[in-house]
Amino acid sequence: MRITKVYTKTGDRGTTRLVGGREVSKGEARIEAYGTVDELNAVVGIARTFNQDSAAKKSSVSRIDDMLRRVQNDLFHLGAELATLTEDRWDGMILLGEADISILEGWIDDLNDSLPPLKEFILPGGGPIGAYLHQCRTVCRRAERCVVRLTEGTTDHGSALTYLNRLSDYFFVLGRWASRELGEVEYLWDRDRS
Repeated sequence: MRITKVYTKTGDRGTTRLVGGREVSKGEARIEAYGTVDELNAVVGIARTFNQDSAAKKSSVSRIDDMLRRVQNDLFHLGAELATLTEDRWDGMILLGEADISILEGWIDDLNDSLPPLKEFILPGGGPIGAYLHQCRTVCRRAERCVVRLTEGTTDHGSALTYLNRLSDYFFVLGRWASRELGEVEYLWDRDRS
């Protein structure tokens, strides 16, 4: 793919083009869905940047970066899938599936095995990487809700919903694991305000 011109002026009328060429309103559920996936990818990029600047153990920093790089690539594939009508998909188009979901589940299980049981809800924050991973989790949940609205009444949502659901769980567990590995504080909800 080669981008030679950044502006097309179609957006000046509140429209954009899907992959395949169909012009649609920027207010459509499909645009909201892949736009939110794009926003999520940007927040993952911020988390990666802070992680790479961390003074923590190189092995932990590297492990986090390797996982998040894979997630960013997956999110680009997911965005392309959401920006393409079923009839405009092409041979060889990468669609997320069970293998990608299994990778997330494996990461979740592996990271969670080294964490103490959670006795209370976590307050997002405590350190920049943990905070951004919690922001990833919340933006991911919004992306999931967008895909639900897009696919309500249809059977054409592939693995997008399952992937996003599992991905938000992954961000939660990674946020806890990263905070612990990188020496960030994990604040718990004080239910009694004591």
